[in-house]
Amino acid sequence: MIAKAFCPGHITGFFQICEAEDLLSTGSRGAGLCLSLGATSKVWVSHSQRQAIEVLIDGKKSKAEVTKMALRHLLGQDKLKVEVSTNLDLPQSQGFGMSAAGSLSASLALAEVLGMKKREAFEAAHIAEIKCKCGLGDVSAIHKGGMTIRKKPGLPPIGEVLRIDGTPEIVLAVVGRRRLTKSVLSNPAKRKAINENGSKRVDELLENPTAEKLMELSASFAVESGLASKRIIEAIDAASKLGMASMSMLGSSVFAIGDKKGLATVLSDYGEVWVCRVDIKGPRMI
Repeated sequence: MIAKAFCPGHITGFFQICEAEDLLSTGSRGAGLCLSLGATSKVWVSHSQRQAIEVLIDGKKSKAEVTKMALRHLLGQDKLKVEVSTNLDLPQSQGFGMSAAGSLSASLALAEVLGMKKREAFEAAHIAEIKCKCGLGDVSAIHKGGMTIRKKPGLPPIGEVLRIDGTPEIVLAVVGRRRLTKSVLSNPAKRKAINENGSKRVDELLENPTAEKLMELSASFAVESGLASKRIIEAIDAASKLGMASMSMLGSSVFAIGDKKGLATVLSDYGEVWVCRVDIKGPRMI
């Protein structure tokens, strides 16, 4: 039994950490955008003497902690062998939501094979993301698609996610080393700075929900929260001459909208560049 699914990547521009006892209510308030680049997972399921999950990412065997946890949640006690081959369009640990996209695309494909509802796949991926401390709101935002405001934390319908109109093209650039989300979310000083700067920006964007306002608030959040390095700030400043730019949370990377060709040229001085657009279709079987 085989199934294949695609899940968009996701960039968070700014956020507020929101924890609760119930994992489906845990997440973040914030804003960001879903990307036409993401993760494609093909899943094979066969009968077995015991439960076994093997994951290849871009052809290489991987621990894939988040994906395996999500799939175990869906399997329950079933003795099945699940083989997953996931291809990522963007690098991991750079703020592009590849962990969430990989686990959610695999979860959707497995749910399809097992005859389960899409909702169960979203719940499994959200719970795994929270438990592994690899993210807080990517699955919730990807659930909606497009440019989003996470007004109320948690996975919808517990959480509330609003969509901002528009599908702009986006230029992405990696400008530094990988940054593990877990290392930021477990740092008390950084958590405090994130929450102090994130909450008010969500409220501000709700008053004027546009792509331009999202970019403006994200850029100021990156600096005022202390999350942006000198090199990231340099790249944002250089890109801002040709459009609007900010930092992808929580990676060492930048995203920008505006003069696509000009932005790609300028940002290529800082690292590898990709061009994509906002995805409004959301996760889907292929």
